[in-house]
Amino acid sequence: MKGLLSVIVAGSLLFAGSADPPRDNTKAEGFQKGKTAGVVLEHSKIQITGDVKGGKSDGYQLKSPCWYEPGMNAEEMYAFMKDAEANLSRIKEDEAGFNAFVKQFKDKVGQPGLWWSPAYNAADPRGAACWAGLELFVFVPPDTTPPSGITFRELAEIARAALTVPEGKVELSPDAKSYVNLPTFVWLEGVGEPRRSVTATLPGVMSATVVATLDDIKIDAGTGSDRAEVRQSGCGAAGRPYAEGAEFTCGVRYLRASIDRPREVYELTVTSVWPVEVSGGVAVQFDPIEVSASRDVPVGEVQSNVRP
Repeated sequence: MKGLLSVIVAGSLLFAGSADPPRDNTKAEGFQKGKTAGVVLEHSKIQITGDVKGGKSDGYQLKSPCWYEPGMNAEEMYAFMKDAEANLSRIKEDEAGFNAFVKQFKDKVGQPGLWWSPAYNAADPRGAACWAGLELFVFVPPDTTPPSGITFRELAEIARAALTVPEGKVELSPDAKSYVNLPTFVWLEGVGEPRRSVTATLPGVMSATVVATLDDIKIDAGTGSDRAEVRQSGCGAAGRPYAEGAEFTCGVRYLRASIDRPREVYELTVTSVWPVEVSGGVAVQFDPIEVSASRDVPVGEVQSNVRP
């Protein structure tokens, strides 16, 4: 059987168009504009639940944007494909061709195994072309995964790509303006629950859960070490808000004013770091999720007059 793309070119989709097995028609989304990656499942039974909204994606891309998923057994598939009522118009147009198409399913009746069919991530610009290069249907023996068949690792990747985490808002003390050599405390507000998770489930087959936990922040002062001293050894998960008498362990001490900088400010960026763990199957490792938030920091110089 030729790939889907060649079937379309040859005009044989006359029969394949009516032969798509029933699906849940559920689209799972975890997509962010401005990133080429995301998750919008097409022709898939995979269900995605969890923290796919209310946060920011880091642009994680699936290694393969298309795959096969298991479906009906031989008897169920043949019964569905030969349905005369559903295919009446196609039978009238070319009964011999329709019967030839259905024969491949009839020949498998009585054999153990499942028919697998392709699905893809429509949010990935490679997805549709990848899907078009797969077979319409592949019959697979029990306890076997075909080439390009969905695996636990790939299911975990789908959950990972759908996962979002909150950016948070950069808070400073002093807030409106800082001054040369004055400690500027840095922390994140609005992060909310520091644990985010997404579960991708192929019903009746397997499930993968990806959990990200806020662990650390990284501070970029918006300039080099000759103009700013960054302290972040004591930031903890989301920074340290200013408190009277508190030790300065998380923030920036600017060494020069910002008047000579573009827009007369430094652009300070805080990146939150979310290590990722996977549960539900074989060990799978992912790099931490990192998302950034920025704000402008005007830095002035303290002026003083000395009088005799």
